[in-house]
Amino acid sequence: MSLIHKQSLLVLLVIISGSPTLFSQELYQLPKNKHTKWVSFENISGDKGQGGIENKGAKGHAFDNIKAGTSVNLVNLEGSGTIKRIWLTFSDRSPEMLRSLKIEMFWDGSDKPAVSAPIGDFFGVGLGQRVPFESALFSDPEGRSFNCIIPMPFKTEAKISVTNESQKDLEAIFFDVDVLMEEHQEDVLYFHTYWSRDLHTKLAEDFKVLPKIKGSGRFLGTNIGVYTDPVYEDTWFGEGEVKIYLDGDKEYPSLVGSGTEDYIGTAYGQGPFNHQYQGSPIADAKKGEYAFYRYHIPDPVFFYEDMEVTIQQIGGAPAEKVREMIKNGVPMKPISVSNKSFHKLLEMLQPVDLTHPDILKGWTNFYRSDDVSATAYFYLNAPFSNLPELVPVDIRTSNLHKKP
Repeated sequence: MSLIHKQSLLVLLVIISGSPTLFSQELYQLPKNKHTKWVSFENISGDKGQGGIENKGAKGHAFDNIKAGTSVNLVNLEGSGTIKRIWLTFSDRSPEMLRSLKIEMFWDGSDKPAVSAPIGDFFGVGLGQRVPFESALFSDPEGRSFNCIIPMPFKTEAKISVTNESQKDLEAIFFDVDVLMEEHQEDVLYFHTYWSRDLHTKLAEDFKVLPKIKGSGRFLGTNIGVYTDPVYEDTWFGEGEVKIYLDGDKEYPSLVGSGTEDYIGTAYGQGPFNHQYQGSPIADAKKGEYAFYRYHIPDPVFFYEDMEVTIQQIGGAPAEKVREMIKNGVPMKPISVSNKSFHKLLEMLQPVDLTHPDILKGWTNFYRSDDVSATAYFYLNAPFSNLPELVPVDIRTSNLHKKP
């Protein structure tokens, strides 16, 4: 392991867990009153001495099925502890099933889930696809599994369920949830997610990665999926800036980026890559598919009253291409032109003929409409939030691209 990787791992352990101890000290120190549970179908209670009982201990219950329209509880624990790791896989990883399986998590007796998301999107990659990748929070070594190492504390109770909202039975699901039973005397932040999709974003209207939430906590980050509208051909979709509204911000945010690919650490376009805190596992302009993420671990985003996260729906192309699309009736609204200097079209007092070659010269940014979905991850000082329920399965599975 390289020095940089060791330092990154140390930062991850300290920042996410809140532990002030060094990584090397945690390895050889024995804490008091902490007990490990591995919860799986082989030991669904995670209790001491209750693992691998079926079939006389010879791999008796490694997996189970989920019939269409039914649910299975993966975790149902009482007490205080922290979920440290989730691994699972299942037999049907088609785009439809990845969006039809709903994973939900409930903390401390709440009847409203803190987590409710399509299972594929929850585990770090959107669009109903799996590809090999690794980030600080999620990984999929070979494109066939689902790993999450986000710490998820609870004080009295933890429940995790998976519901099959497709029309097909799921023949096999395997899982393993690793839990450290420990007392949380201090106030802890509860882990949450929010998933949403807009099949056709509206011109000049920002997509809400995370609608306004009330309370205090920390925005952990997001993974976003985009199907670009074919009417824009293979023009660049990612000029939109991420905005984060904090603690009473109204019309304008406190935090704002400079572009979509800039937000995930790359520049002048977006190809496939995966790093610890930022990446784009899927980036294909010809197919019109992009899936990318950013996790605010070394650069925390805290809030104390409320927070909202959006991303602008802005693309860009050379002026001659933009003029061609305008003449062809493609839905768009030019907003700026870069030609030696930066021309802000929305601040011009008089309307201009944007189809005229003397007016529109250079790289042109424009509002556009695409199919956008996102999973937002955050911690909150309550086991439930004011956010709406997960959208129905027909919206989640509509117009999915076929698996290669």
